[in-house]
Amino acid sequence: MKDVGFIVASYVITFGSIGVFVSLIVSRARRVSRQIPPEDRPWT
Repeated sequence: MKDVGFIVASYVITFGSIGVFVSLIVSRARRVSRQIPPEDRPWT
């Protein structure tokens, strides 16, 4: 049980990094999607 701090810190760093990565990808996708003309957007 002496390694609990290391394990918890590893999980926090891992999931925090994934969260930052996902938020960057989503914000970049939203920014790029604004540049596409409405008639070329297949999702609308």
